[in-house]
Amino acid sequence: MGYNIVLIEPEIPNNTGNIGRLSLATGSTLHLVKPFGFEINDARLKRAGLDYWKHISLHIYESMDEFFKKNKDKEMVFLSSHGVKDHWSVDYKDDLFLVFGKESVGLPKSVIEQYPEKLFKIPMFSAHIRSLNLANAVSVVVYEGLRHLK
Repeated sequence: MGYNIVLIEPEIPNNTGNIGRLSLATGSTLHLVKPFGFEINDARLKRAGLDYWKHISLHIYESMDEFFKKNKDKEMVFLSSHGVKDHWSVDYKDDLFLVFGKESVGLPKSVIEQYPEKLFKIPMFSAHIRSLNLANAVSVVVYEGLRHLK
């Protein structure tokens, strides 16, 4: 039981470290797509993931093209503030790929345009906020998914 958590071009090492820790706690696999906004050996990444980093199931891709080629037959959903459907309506299945964009701008426009029917959002109930912190957003979606699998 678990998911595939995909971070496209993550920028903040602390977020990635926390998401790595979350992936281990939830039996999920972490997929990181370059370029990163940090070095993979960044101390902040390791500190956020504590001493769990060595146990994380991790795949690193050199580009989005490589990621999509290697996983072309996998079922994916994409999380974005541009989504119309709420994350509650995702058809959560074991081994589903949950794809998130980078902290500053989210998913690339090309991905949003290519997969509109697979685009979901986490609802926010204030006009004063654009998005959630990436690590928080991943946590919300992964644990909602685990609830569906139980």
